[in-house]
Amino acid sequence: MGSAPPSYKGHRYPVEIIAHCVWLYHRFPLSFREVEELMLERGVVVSYETIRRWCAKFGPAYANGLRRRRPRPGDKWHLDEVFIKVSGGLKYLWRAVDQDGNVLDILVQNRRDKAAARRFFRRLLKKTSVVPRVVFTDKLRSYGAAHREVMPSVEHRSHKGLNNRAENSHQPTRQRERAMKGFRSVGGAQRFLSAFSGISPHFRPRRHLMTAPDHRAEMTVRFAIWEQITGAVGQPATA
Repeated sequence: MGSAPPSYKGHRYPVEIIAHCVWLYHRFPLSFREVEELMLERGVVVSYETIRRWCAKFGPAYANGLRRRRPRPGDKWHLDEVFIKVSGGLKYLWRAVDQDGNVLDILVQNRRDKAAARRFFRRLLKKTSVVPRVVFTDKLRSYGAAHREVMPSVEHRSHKGLNNRAENSHQPTRQRERAMKGFRSVGGAQRFLSAFSGISPHFRPRRHLMTAPDHRAEMTVRFAIWEQITGAVGQPATA
C-alpha cells in the first residue's frame, strides 16, 4: 500500500528531528526561523537554512507518500482558481478537490483562460487516472470551453454556490501566503504548494463533524501514518 521512506543517508540529525521540522513548517503558518526557535526551545540546535533544505528535499517525498495512501478519489470534483502573489505579480492557483475535501491537484499558472483550464483538466485526468461523474466550477467561461474539449462526457455544473468546498480549500494556502509574504517564483510556489497540499490536509480532518474522543483517535492514526511514511518508526535513530 505504501512505499519505502526516503533515504536519510548523509544527514547527521535523527529522522525524528527532520520529520518534525518538516511537519511544523507545513502544518502551521511558521517561518523557517520560527521553526528554528521552536526546536531550540526543545534543546535542538539547527539552523533555519538546514530546515529550509530539509523541507525542500523531504517535503515532496512525504507528500507523495501520504497521497499514495489515500483512497481512490470521489466521483464529484470541485475546481476553483484564485490569484496569488509571486515576486510582486499576480498568478493563478488552480485547485481541484473531491466531495470529501481531498486535494486532487494544484497548479500555478500565469492565466485563467481556456488554455490554462484545458491544461489543468488534462493534468488532473493524467494524475488521478480516473474520470469523474460530475465537475463543479464557478461561472468562469474558460471551464466550460475546456470541459467540452477535454471531458465532454462528464457532467458540468457551473454555479458559484455549488463550489464552496473548493473555495474553502484555499484558506490554509492563504494563511501560508501571508506568513511567507508571497512567493518568490512560480516554480518555488508550485513546489511548496504541491508539498503543502499533500501534508497539511492530512492533519486537518473535518474536526467540526467529530466528537473530541473521535478526533483524538483519528489524529493518533494519522500521526502513525506520518511516522511510517517518514521512516521515524522502524528505522535507525540516525541517518
